[in-house]
Amino acid sequence: MEMEVEGQLVHLETGEMGRLAAGSVVAKQGGSIVYSTACGDLWEDKEETVEDFVPLSVHYQERSSAAGKTSGGYIKRDGRPSDDEVLVSRLIDRTLRPLFPPGFCREVQILSWVLSYDPTHNVDPLALLSSSAALLGSAIPFDAPISGVCVGMDPETEKFVVNPNRELLKKSRLNLFLSGTETSVMMIEGSADFLTEEQMEDAIEAGMEVIAAQCRGLRLFADKVLEMRKLTSKTHLVRKPNEGLYEEMMERFGGEMDKAIRTGSKLKGEVYTAFDVVEKQVKAHFLAGDRDTWPKGLDVDVKTTFKRMASEKMRLMAIESDLRVDGRSTREVRPIEISVPYLPPEFVHGSAIFTRGETQALATATLGDKGSRQRTETLDGEQSKRFYLQYVFPPSSVGECGRVGTPGRREIGHGNLAERGLRAVIPSEEEFPYTIRVESLITESCGSSSMASVCGGTLAMLDAGVPLKRAVAGVAMGLFLPYENKKGADSTMDDEAVILTDILGIEDGLGTMDFKITGDAKGITAFQLDIKCEGLSISLLKRALSQAKEGRLHILYHMLKAKPTHSEKLSPAVPKMLTLTVPQSAIGKIIGPGGSMIRGLIEEFGLTNMDIEETPTQGIVVISSLSEESNAKCAEKVQFLVDESNNFSPGGKGTGTGTRRERAPDPEVGAIYKDCEVVGVHPFGCFVQLYQGKEGLVHVSELDVARINNVEEAFKIGDKMDVKVVALKDQKGKL
Repeated sequence: MEMEVEGQLVHLETGEMGRLAAGSVVAKQGGSIVYSTACGDLWEDKEETVEDFVPLSVHYQERSSAAGKTSGGYIKRDGRPSDDEVLVSRLIDRTLRPLFPPGFCREVQILSWVLSYDPTHNVDPLALLSSSAALLGSAIPFDAPISGVCVGMDPETEKFVVNPNRELLKKSRLNLFLSGTETSVMMIEGSADFLTEEQMEDAIEAGMEVIAAQCRGLRLFADKVLEMRKLTSKTHLVRKPNEGLYEEMMERFGGEMDKAIRTGSKLKGEVYTAFDVVEKQVKAHFLAGDRDTWPKGLDVDVKTTFKRMASEKMRLMAIESDLRVDGRSTREVRPIEISVPYLPPEFVHGSAIFTRGETQALATATLGDKGSRQRTETLDGEQSKRFYLQYVFPPSSVGECGRVGTPGRREIGHGNLAERGLRAVIPSEEEFPYTIRVESLITESCGSSSMASVCGGTLAMLDAGVPLKRAVAGVAMGLFLPYENKKGADSTMDDEAVILTDILGIEDGLGTMDFKITGDAKGITAFQLDIKCEGLSISLLKRALSQAKEGRLHILYHMLKAKPTHSEKLSPAVPKMLTLTVPQSAIGKIIGPGGSMIRGLIEEFGLTNMDIEETPTQGIVVISSLSEESNAKCAEKVQFLVDESNNFSPGGKGTGTGTRRERAPDPEVGAIYKDCEVVGVHPFGCFVQLYQGKEGLVHVSELDVARINNVEEAFKIGDKMDVKVVALKDQKGKL
């Protein structure tokens, strides 16, 4: 089957590859090919384990062979998923998960491989499209066609472009990944360069028009595949939840639930304790007697019905009284406390603690040279990031014991969101040459720690002296919907919905939406939407965007009150950097055989790093150390190497302004030359002229039998000395 998407053909096919999977699809667009499979535990006679969630796992892999490359590493094999692969896996998972029918709890696995990569076509939407098609063309009970697109903005016309090529996306002020059904938005993710709320709304509408057309095409494709394979959806494997529990639970325990949600406590422990008391009463009533006598899945139904009751009671309280469980109104942000700097600046470049209620992030900013950049390998080649943010969420932040080690999918996703929120305000390399690493350590968590990371990261960079283009803040928005409105966007959804600013953990868990937005008064820099229903209307998202602006401006006010601008002075712990330009012909000389010269310079002058970048016309040398004096001395040595490589005179003061000389005959090794004039004085020795056109270095260790502590004080340009030629350094006659 072929579908046309904004003038581009998308080809879907099945039946040739992966015939033992429950569903398999190959999606092609241009030269990009993605192969996706869907498998499920669909055995009829299996003893089912009832859960209140779908055991869904999604894995997306970009095979290096797809771009004509061999994987790096010793074994030359694609291995642990990269951060980019994890992020695409999350996009697919977060889109598909809410659309599985309640009561289906069989294991499902979605696998996607990029088999061929055409750089002009974005493979992320293709992976979601093929995953959706693989599910729809299988017996797994998943019946909602869903698709995704990438939306960019043409930098010249400022018009929105659906599924733009890579080149346009690099220049675009918007990078929006949007997924949805034919009528509803399911998930959005991306970044922007201060687009307004109105522009964001228009971009979502533009993407949804294409998604609706793709979903209609997917429905036709699925019908044809199921007919060809003689399959029907195994809806009988979906256990029907006990809907009758809700009315009885509301009647018996609704009053107790009202009391639990009205404690007004701002402490997470007290709020959860009040809920736990009611939940224990509910379980004692509905789960009395021997477990073997319960209807199958009763404990799960009681658990999910209790959450439904608590959610509905919180929604009604918000509508009737404009109150939430911690006593705030629906548009109110929790109390904010800021400490900047928090860590000693003589050791840590920049730091801040940002606390919002019981959510707290300790953010640090570390500045470095090009050697500190984060390097990754993708299908587009090796990439390096001058700014990056790393998010750490230890189990202690929620008062628990747990796994500690490499970051999980959640940490990678939250860190990427916070990084995108800050990327638009990072100064250019010309303005601020440092590499910037921000780390956000979550020390307390009760909702929206990623947005605390954006706020803390902004403050830490300002403390470190980073001249940000402007300060940005982030806020997370929540939503309560009636149970009957969770089947997708309809006319009554907006009337019954309650939108919450700065959600608590319990509001995230019991609510329908987690919508995170970062930016300032002028626009949006990043966004992420996750939902637990079968779609939201665009009009509801417009309300959320408008309310979010109020919240982030309130937070931004407190941030700027604590740290109005960046620090004028950098921390003494920040490496000092000195940049030189050198001829291309001198680069090899400065590096030395096998890097021996550059390593020697680093060791001799106590540098933290020395980096050389070759451009089409020249070389750029960046020297960094904790001492400006060390940088200056190393720069003189580099200039000498440049002069020597070109057979230039050192020019007296090491300025490198000599004139090219005709090559003079080589001196005789072992010969003594009288009254040679000193033409250059440096910390490492003196340059002397033996005769016209021939100079040589007398190293500091050869100037006197006694140690000379300061060559520049002991000798001056124009002094005379007798010298003996010890050796020619190379075949070019350099002494």
